[in-house]
Amino acid sequence: MTTANPATVAPPATTARLRSLVTEIRETVNRGLPPEPTAYMVAERLLPHLGRPDLLTAEQCEGDPRHYRQHVLHAERDGSFSVVALVWLPGQCTPVHDHVSWCVTGVHRGEEHERRYRLVPHGTSARLVATGDVVNPAGTVAAFAPPGDIHLVRNSGTGPALSLHVYGADIARLGTSIRRVYDLPADR
Repeated sequence: MTTANPATVAPPATTARLRSLVTEIRETVNRGLPPEPTAYMVAERLLPHLGRPDLLTAEQCEGDPRHYRQHVLHAERDGSFSVVALVWLPGQCTPVHDHVSWCVTGVHRGEEHERRYRLVPHGTSARLVATGDVVNPAGTVAAFAPPGDIHLVRNSGTGPALSLHVYGADIARLGTSIRRVYDLPADR
């Protein structure tokens, strides 16, 4: 099992499609709605851009053989949102974790496998109970807002997977979207 490195800030090069997506996200976030509806509306904005060959540069699609790779594509100046590309080579995965903010994910290429968890009391501590396994193929979007966003994501396929993530936080400053890594007994 491998985990992510700290954020890699993307080079200044970007695409017209990515700039357009950022503008659409900005318009949605600036509506000032609560986290959950904001996430669902951002997911609708992301969906038509997934799978388009003109969305990312070649450098923004590069993986790392040691761990999944995070490319920060955009961080809004006011810290209200960030757009990140995650590149997963076969077998790479996250630890069980939750997030610092609302999040939208969209699979751009390949397929991601997700195991979702619920934290439950167990004696004097807690344990994680798996609540579902989801396979997200290319073109799939998901939106969520804490609490209740505990999961593990992996590339169980034979080729690379690439997903775009939009977070309601400044990931360039924070370095990660992960709020907490859960090192508790868990259903595997």
